[in-house]
Amino acid sequence: MTVGPLARKVLRTLPAAALWSAILAVPLVIDNAFVVGKVLVFVGINVIIVTGLALLFGYGGQVSLGHAAFYGIGAYASGFATVKMGWPWLAGVGCAIGVSALGGLLLSFPSLRLRGHYLAMATLGFGEIMQVVFVEAKGVTGGTDGMLGIPAPAVGRIALGTPEASYWLVWIIAGAALLLAGNVTRSRPGRALRAMHGSEAGAQACGIDLTVLKVQVFVVSAALAGLAGSLYAHVVGFVSPTSFGLHTSVMLLAMAVLGGAGSLAGPAVAAAAFTLLPYVDALVPGLPRDVATAISEWEIDIYGLAIILVMLLAPGGAAGLLRRLRRKPRTKEGSA
Repeated sequence: MTVGPLARKVLRTLPAAALWSAILAVPLVIDNAFVVGKVLVFVGINVIIVTGLALLFGYGGQVSLGHAAFYGIGAYASGFATVKMGWPWLAGVGCAIGVSALGGLLLSFPSLRLRGHYLAMATLGFGEIMQVVFVEAKGVTGGTDGMLGIPAPAVGRIALGTPEASYWLVWIIAGAALLLAGNVTRSRPGRALRAMHGSEAGAQACGIDLTVLKVQVFVVSAALAGLAGSLYAHVVGFVSPTSFGLHTSVMLLAMAVLGGAGSLAGPAVAAAAFTLLPYVDALVPGLPRDVATAISEWEIDIYGLAIILVMLLAPGGAAGLLRRLRRKPRTKEGSA
C-alpha cells in the first residue's frame, strides 16, 4: 500500500500535534496554581527566548552572552508602556518587541566584524551596560526597587490573569514561535544560516549576503526575547534588574548549547529541564526544600559544568547525540 504525499505530511505532523494537545491539556490535569501559573509559565517563557537563541547560535553560529538584556528590555518597555503611559497590554507587547528588536539591530553591527569569543565578549559588554541602565534609569525602571503594579494580560475586557489563562497564553505563543522558527529553518534563510555557521567565507562565496543575514537573525532573536520579557512582566506583575543579569544570559546560552546546534526541539527540551530544576521540590512530593535551595545556590555552577561536559563529550548537544544514535542502527544494517 502506497502512501501519498498528503498522507505522509499528516503522519509527520501527528506526533507534534499530540504533544501540543498534551501540553495545552496540562491545566486541566494539574490542580496546582503555583505550578501551572508560575513554574510552567516560566518554562514556556524560556522556550520562547531559547527558540530565538537557537536560530542565532544553533543555526547561525553567533554566540550571545547578552540575551538577558533583550529579555529585560522587553519587560521594562512593556511595563513602562502599560504602567506609566497607560497603554493597553497588546500595545505594551508591541512596544516590547519593537524596542528589543532595535536593541538587536544595534548589537548586530559588532557581529559584522567580530566572531567567536570576541563576539561573545561584545554581547557580554552589551548585557553589562544594560544592567547598569536598568539600575540607574530610575525614572523609567524604578532602579533597584524595580517596577511595581504591572497589570495582568488582558485583551479588551477579557482578563488573562488566572493561572490557566496565563499558561495557555504563554504556551500558545511558544508554540507559534517554534512553528515560525521551524518554517524559517526549512526555507532559504535557514539554509543560509546553516551555511554561515559552517563557514562564513564559504557562505559568502555562494552569494549569501552575510551582513543582511546577521542583522536579520539578531533582530528576530532579540524580538523573541523581548516578547518573552513582556509576558514575564505581565504574568509576575513586577520586574527588577536582578532578573536580567549575567547569570540569566549564561543560563539561556546553556540551554541552547545543551539542546544542540541545528535543532529547535533540543533547546526547547533543555529550556524545560533547566527551568524546572530550581522548582524540583514543588514538582516532586515529599522532596525536602533544602534540595531546591542547594540547586538554586549552585545554579550558575551547574550551567557552567553542563556546558563544559557537553563541549567535551557531546559537541552537538542533545540533538546531535540523538542524530548519532539514529545513524548507528542504519550503519549496522548496511554493513550486515
